[in-house]
Amino acid sequence: MESIYNKYEPVIGLEIHAQMKTNSKAFCRCSTDFHSSPNSNVCPVCLGYPGALPVLNEKLVEFAVKMGIATNCKIRENSIFARKNYFYPDLSKGYQISQFDTPVCSTGYLNIKLKNKSVKRIEITRIHIEEDAGKSIHDFHEDDTLIDFNRCGVPLIEIVSEPDINSTEEAFQYLTKIKQTLVYLEINDGNMEEGSLRCDANVSVRLKGDNKLGTRTEIKNLNSFKNVSDAIEAEIKRQIELIESGETVSYHTMTYNAKDKKTSTARTKEEAHDYRYFPEPDLVKLKVDKDRIGRITETLPEFPDERQKRFVRDYFIPDNEADEITQERNFADYFEKVAGSLLNKNERTFRISGNIVRSEVRKVMNERKLGIDEFPISPKVIAMIADSVNEGKISISASKEIFTAVLDGKNEDEQKSIFRKSEESYSQVSDSSEIELIVSRILENNPKEVERYKAGEKKLAGFFVGKIMQESKGKANPKIVNELLLKNLEV
Repeated sequence: MESIYNKYEPVIGLEIHAQMKTNSKAFCRCSTDFHSSPNSNVCPVCLGYPGALPVLNEKLVEFAVKMGIATNCKIRENSIFARKNYFYPDLSKGYQISQFDTPVCSTGYLNIKLKNKSVKRIEITRIHIEEDAGKSIHDFHEDDTLIDFNRCGVPLIEIVSEPDINSTEEAFQYLTKIKQTLVYLEINDGNMEEGSLRCDANVSVRLKGDNKLGTRTEIKNLNSFKNVSDAIEAEIKRQIELIESGETVSYHTMTYNAKDKKTSTARTKEEAHDYRYFPEPDLVKLKVDKDRIGRITETLPEFPDERQKRFVRDYFIPDNEADEITQERNFADYFEKVAGSLLNKNERTFRISGNIVRSEVRKVMNERKLGIDEFPISPKVIAMIADSVNEGKISISASKEIFTAVLDGKNEDEQKSIFRKSEESYSQVSDSSEIELIVSRILENNPKEVERYKAGEKKLAGFFVGKIMQESKGKANPKIVNELLLKNLEV
């Protein structure tokens, strides 16, 4: 019997709110510093005092246009701001300055890669500019709520997708791609825990093959990638079970409880007319002409998809490894500095350096909780290690030991000095006659294993290699070891 859940297809759209990395707020000069003491970054403008007039932050417009170009949107030359009216305790003005029917960016798209290697296009309806509300804190006492107005007026862009997402995997990949793009552009820090990136999910279900959309609900304020996936999954399940039991899905705003892994109704969902949108009377029309769009376009970085393809083409790195390296802009920059410092710019050395950066560098970053900008080893020293492996001076295993030793260097000169001394002590033995003596000795000391190998237990080759490397203290050139071992065993 087919599971009831397999009869339905989810239809999902995401609304992603991203705080912009401007120094000041959207319409005043107050600081946007997240770590300031409560209610210290406020003024008459962001608190909405009578007579206080907003002034648009030019950097906010530039950042919004950057994201629009990066997501293949059309940039509107003329747009207006609107007042979105609603009451909430931490919205001191009683309204939010936003954009309604004339968003600055519209009709764009992003392509996402799925686990089955397919690529899916997710259409983007709009990207608009708005200001954030304050923050209500409910954790200190059951009966009290504290209000911090520091976040009032912090600049946001809201990225609204079409309902093109049909699984939690697609939702996760789309959110990941949006975050990656924002961070590559250096307009958002991608920190969901601090609330600088938040997501609302619009979810409905319909029978597979049906083109008609079901009644949607909106899950608000999801603040982690896991919560987005889990909340969507829980809401899909809830809606299917409602429909199967003969009930109907209602148009509601939902909240998600991560502890219970369940969604629940928060309030009836507002329609656009409930907010009584009207043009913001204190701000003039926003004009973004073609010259400005051109200047902004010139400042854009190489985007992850293009960079990943270039790494595969220019550095001969496998597709999945190039994708891993280019996930973060600064991490990819670090690898490029390593690649640029290599003496031997060939396929093997590029791959060796890529493996060191992906494995050893990333491992230390994770263990020490470092960003790549804080990583202690100079890219030039990583390049020296990769060159040494490529030239056969040291083995791969020795390179890991040397990498660990170099971590103790306080600066690039000291790291280079440690590397040279370590390279000398770990230098590979490539003299065939010397290695042949070791091979002969190991085979003579293990006659039973030699007989078993010749009887067909070919996997014992690994046993002999291990013994030879142990005897040579890891210095024997592995390629020569394998050649001489097979030559002696196959006689």
